[in-house]
Amino acid sequence: MKIKRHGAAFGVVAVGALLLAACGTDNNSGSSGSANSSQPASSINCAGGTLTAAGSTAQSNAMSQWVKTYENKCNGATVNYQGGGSGKGVQQFQQGTIDFAGSDFPLSSSDQPAADSRCKTGPAIDLPMVPGPIAVGYNVPNVTQPLNLSASTLAKIFSGKITNWNDPAIAKDNPGVTLPNLGIQTFHRSDGSGTSYNFSNYLANEAKADFPFPANKNWPAPGGQGSNGTQGIAQGVKSTPGGIGYMELSFATQSQIPYAKVGNAAGKFVELTTDNVKNFLAKAKVTGSGHDLKLDFDYTNGDADAYPNLLVTYEIVCASGNDSAKLPLLKSFLSYLASPDGQSPLAGQGYVPLPTELATKITDSVNSLS
Repeated sequence: MKIKRHGAAFGVVAVGALLLAACGTDNNSGSSGSANSSQPASSINCAGGTLTAAGSTAQSNAMSQWVKTYENKCNGATVNYQGGGSGKGVQQFQQGTIDFAGSDFPLSSSDQPAADSRCKTGPAIDLPMVPGPIAVGYNVPNVTQPLNLSASTLAKIFSGKITNWNDPAIAKDNPGVTLPNLGIQTFHRSDGSGTSYNFSNYLANEAKADFPFPANKNWPAPGGQGSNGTQGIAQGVKSTPGGIGYMELSFATQSQIPYAKVGNAAGKFVELTTDNVKNFLAKAKVTGSGHDLKLDFDYTNGDADAYPNLLVTYEIVCASGNDSAKLPLLKSFLSYLASPDGQSPLAGQGYVPLPTELATKITDSVNSLS
């Protein structure tokens, strides 16, 4: 198996069939993939050759299993996926050194021209493939129940306006909880990261007055401790009394880091559960044109049980202008990812499988690649 990642597959919450109406971390150690690689893969129409990809580490656990399953099924096929973070993946795609990129944010208006230029005869497009929640993990000694943290409170914490765990704003969110006189140490990604983009997007939309910074793959707020990769954030929070950071759910569960109930547009503190993530995803809209399937989250979602802090990992690929020798494998592999066989194992890894309607659109886009 040719994939570098952190962690392993984690049984987080069981996910049934989705009925939605709508639609990272560096590592230098190898992996042999996930344990469920022997699952039936009847949807795979094998192709041979080699693909190279890189980027998002939020999807590393999913990609590990996908590559393992595909290569076991298809003799002569090799898929090399390196992490490195979404920002690095987009850059490598623009430079033409990889066949597709994994990114936890769609191509921005500033990134699109270079990506299109790399594709030469057609635009680069965004294919959403892996929805996953972002946990706000914390290390507050002697606090045993999940903390409530409103978007406003989180915005003030991560912009340096709240610096102690016994601050009145945190106490207001958590009546009856004894909070320590303990300094807060925030941890954020030091590398370009889709997790940073999506977490800052959540704060910028839900707490504009307290987080006057635009969503950005490079953490936009001042202060705090920068860490390379999500694993660095998890390690920092785990080892620092008073620490708090944002991370993909599997890293919080792996490190046994408690994570908060976060505030949403309805003013409710929402637990991170599969159903609550689905409630938020249900109102996401496809805003891309043609075969581009860029999504727009509805942060005004008034569902009291909508968990609004999540990301979707996209596979960024050329709509046309792909290497003709690699095109059959590219289309075969991406079609498998979007298929029921590809999506069903995600449930036990801390992700949410794609809604059927969106998966169908992705398959259509993949079939159109040239």
